[in-house]
Amino acid sequence: MASTGVNVMRWGALAFGVFYGFSHQTSLSSQAKATAAQHEYDRKAKLIDQAKAEFKKKTMPQDSKTQGGGIITDPNDPKFDLEAYLTQVQAQS
Repeated sequence: MASTGVNVMRWGALAFGVFYGFSHQTSLSSQAKATAAQHEYDRKAKLIDQAKAEFKKKTMPQDSKTQGGGIITDPNDPKFDLEAYLTQVQAQS
């Protein structure tokens, strides 16, 4: 038969192992939740940045003298190029 001291050591080791396993599992779970929350936050921040860029692109004021590819369409402008303007109009047609 095993002595009383050996049985106490066995039960103590078992209790310690259960406690350690529970605390370690809790630690791993909280780290996983924190990592998932950080990834979700980063994903949302990226989507917000993309939406801001698209909104800026959409609402950016167009220069009244230029269109599309930067060709000047105002005939009163000294830098007006009739050939480039006609080429652009032909390409759009």
